[in-house]
Amino acid sequence: MSSTKEIKSRIKSINDTRKITNAMYLISSTKIKKAKLALDETRPYFYALRTEIKRIFRTIKDLEHKYLYPINMDNFVDGDNGFLVITADKGLAGPYNSNVIKKTMEIAKETAKLYVVGEYGRHHLKRHGVKIVDDFNYSAQTPTLEEARQIAKILIDEYNSGVIKKLFIVYTDFDGKVTTEAKLTRLLPFHRDYFDSAKKEAEEDVHNEFNFTSDVGELLDDLAENYIVGFIYSALVDSYCSELNYRMNAMNSANQNADKILETLSLEYNRVRQSSITQEIIEVSSGAKVMKRKRKKAKNNETTR
Repeated sequence: MSSTKEIKSRIKSINDTRKITNAMYLISSTKIKKAKLALDETRPYFYALRTEIKRIFRTIKDLEHKYLYPINMDNFVDGDNGFLVITADKGLAGPYNSNVIKKTMEIAKETAKLYVVGEYGRHHLKRHGVKIVDDFNYSAQTPTLEEARQIAKILIDEYNSGVIKKLFIVYTDFDGKVTTEAKLTRLLPFHRDYFDSAKKEAEEDVHNEFNFTSDVGELLDDLAENYIVGFIYSALVDSYCSELNYRMNAMNSANQNADKILETLSLEYNRVRQSSITQEIIEVSSGAKVMKRKRKKAKNNETTR
């Protein structure tokens, strides 16, 4: 049985840890409110761009473009795939990072190029011998639109130069649930039916066609590239919200477990302390009885004399 000193030391250690986990829970819950607001602000821009691209497709049915699969898929030349992988900068977020890494390992071949956002993902993949693009170093904390533009420019340049033939993104789509799985989405090239309104809920049908006053290809270049920036920014914010949500729930579980352990330790401490007090009382009582017998014996001896 542990001594009261050992139990008190364990209780103090768990209380100190609980202060940290509780602080992390409060910080995550505060940050997620700001991140949700940023996410809500990005969605109208993201959907508006998709709507405008859709209007172009409605106007020119047989449009050929570098960001689209060719109408005749036999003309498509396959090649290496690029993957933008969004993880966190640190752990303590439940299965958030492992879900993204597991999804990446399932689909990424040896010839694939991995562009990893987040220190945790970079260190983990390197440690397991997975090749990643070394000079691609971006933080997953508090994503900004400027950061999304920088990432998009690198990836679009790689696509346009032919280094990669397809571009995918692996991220966690935030829906407020802890059980959210990592998603794999293709960014480039687009399928024409991707912008079909019948497949997109909560999106108004587009009936007005464009009247073009400039080159359609240049117009689609700008729209598609801005759309990719918007998608990447939305994915970064989605992932950041998911990370915070996972961490908040992980810290909440840690707090609950700490409360259970503290309750058990408190009961054990009280039992050990009570046992110690009882033992001391028994020892004092036994000592008093011995002393009483000795005094009585001494008194009897004096009377006999």
